[in-house]
Amino acid sequence: MSATFPQPPGTVATFAQLLSSTRRGARLARLLATTQLCAWSLSPDVTERAEQIVAELAVNAALHGRVQGRDFRLALTFDTTTGVLRIAVTDAKGGQLPVVPADSTTDGEASRGLLMVGALADR
Repeated sequence: MSATFPQPPGTVATFAQLLSSTRRGARLARLLATTQLCAWSLSPDVTERAEQIVAELAVNAALHGRVQGRDFRLALTFDTTTGVLRIAVTDAKGGQLPVVPADSTTDGEASRGLLMVGALADR
């Protein structure tokens, strides 16, 4: 005899969107992320930090990871059980994750955005 057990409701909310690899696409990514996070009723502090992270990663994807005719991808995942929000921005080039040079400082132009993302994100 086989029994069917009730399944708990889904506890992971997701959002994903392809956006043009332009400054306009980067701005739209920030606006869409903010709208989605508000719809998920996240705290204003989390929403503000996430908005800044999305803005920086989207600008990097649009400016430094641009490939003519290809879009970048914004993905948000929110686990309602653990309260963990995951932000993923994939540029049109794909490839490896960016690495912050060990000798970079906040005074230099290079890697400043990634240092900011690291400071705002929990991990």
